[in-house]
Amino acid sequence: MKRRDFLKNLSLSAATVAVIPTMSFAADDKPKASNALAYKDALAAITGGKTPEPSEKVSLKVPEIAENGAVVPVTVEIDYPMTDSDYVKAIHIFAAKNGNSRCIDAHLSPANGKAMLSTRVKLGETQEVIALAELSNGNFLIASQSVKVTIGGCG
Repeated sequence: MKRRDFLKNLSLSAATVAVIPTMSFAADDKPKASNALAYKDALAAITGGKTPEPSEKVSLKVPEIAENGAVVPVTVEIDYPMTDSDYVKAIHIFAAKNGNSRCIDAHLSPANGKAMLSTRVKLGETQEVIALAELSNGNFLIASQSVKVTIGGCG
């Protein structure tokens, strides 16, 4: 390879690298919804517009301070009968400020015996973690707790 060819290719590569970050892509042109709106949209999609009822029956256990947002333990227990005609149909967990606010959707049946879910979620920043219980009768119960994140897990 000649020195001139090498320098020409090097300058062409440098110019390409300098231009690519400033290029506008079609996906970037779309306005981005705020995370609060994304959470409300996700909640409305599940509830069909019904207002969930805050309830003491929904026990949400998350740490007040999460040192690492990449692995935040979450436990949800619902004190509700699990009979064939009256049971917890699903447990949904949301992280209100994450880009995708829906963390988990767990579908249950009376065969589960107890309405309980334990998992770990990613939290990008300090925010509310919300547990939504969908009942077989079409009602919804909700509980939330704030979690302070010292090191974000989504970025």
